[in-house]
Amino acid sequence: MASTVTVIRHLRKAALCLAASAGLWAGLAAAQTESLRTETVATGLEHPWAVAFLPEGGFLVTERPGRLRVVSAKGQVSPPVSGLPAIDARGQGGLLDLVLDSAFASNRQLYFCYAEPGESGNSTAMARATLSPDNTRLLDLQVLFSQKPKFSSSAHFGCRITEGQRDGKPDGTLYLALGERFSKKDDAQTLNNHHGKVIRIRKDGTVPADNPFATAAARANGALPEIWSLGHRNPQGMVQAPDGTLWELEHGPQGGDEINKVQRGRNYGWPLITYGENYGGGKIGAGITTQPGLEQPDHYWTPSIAPSGMAFVSSQRYGPGWHGSLVVGSLKFGYLARLELSEPFGGRVLRETAYLQDLKERVRDVRQGPDGWLYLLTDASRGRLLRVLPR
Repeated sequence: MASTVTVIRHLRKAALCLAASAGLWAGLAAAQTESLRTETVATGLEHPWAVAFLPEGGFLVTERPGRLRVVSAKGQVSPPVSGLPAIDARGQGGLLDLVLDSAFASNRQLYFCYAEPGESGNSTAMARATLSPDNTRLLDLQVLFSQKPKFSSSAHFGCRITEGQRDGKPDGTLYLALGERFSKKDDAQTLNNHHGKVIRIRKDGTVPADNPFATAAARANGALPEIWSLGHRNPQGMVQAPDGTLWELEHGPQGGDEINKVQRGRNYGWPLITYGENYGGGKIGAGITTQPGLEQPDHYWTPSIAPSGMAFVSSQRYGPGWHGSLVVGSLKFGYLARLELSEPFGGRVLRETAYLQDLKERVRDVRQGPDGWLYLLTDASRGRLLRVLPR
């Protein structure tokens, strides 16, 4: 019996690898008929992590070592913006995601997440601040959320922010995707901590009453009311579709990167189920991919591409076939992936195509600008801000 099980396991693993290879080669073939190029907007950025677009033109860029920069439309990089809190910039931690408030043009408010130091270690935190009119200082800083508990780790901070919408309009909430801090992976399955969770709060840091674990009964059992969903590993991308669906992507271990449609109160399985395996080989937990009560990913990669950054294409810059597609960066292979969906901005993932394979730089962030073009950040000691154009 043991040998039969072993054979089945090897056959299944081989089938997954063949399927993944077939998808990659199909992407390569498609890329030959529809190519893209990049132009450098700015260079000399130290491990840039997130980009946002200023309404007057230009960009805000976070650097993981703990700096916020303004990049002009002509690519000039400013001195660091002052007013950031203390940041624990080591390993995968530092200054990470950044989004502008939907009313930024009038209120100058923004939100960012970062590795927050403390007496017992560190954790992911999210803060709100006002950018000064001259773009040189952060004012009125307020920490809205701190992941609990803190402990010393340099890995799996997660840290992607999305402003909530309802009926196509901002609803006054923020979502923050949080990693399980690597060595605390089992915490992703319990509700008395924020490890491996997506949380939802209001813009003032309070908890919405309709959060799934904000009830008196849930709190009496130790659940933290900020939690929206659980069972996540290391989220690296998050975006909300026009219909309000929240899409999230996360790194698997060795294989098993996932895209999920995150729903209220659902459990996304880590580490009980996964399509990946331990680094160096070997099963994780029971080595299973499904279990009743746990959500299946909408798309997964085996082998891993280390996806990071995710955006919907709503413009017509790249032709009608691109409209409503999902685009994702790859840290591991240094390219841009386009995921075609069964309907614009929704449905199932039908196929994947790889672009910019000659870039060979770690793609950390992907966003669509107000001009309709896609922009990428490359994660390096001299990282770049790139604009994606048809060839």
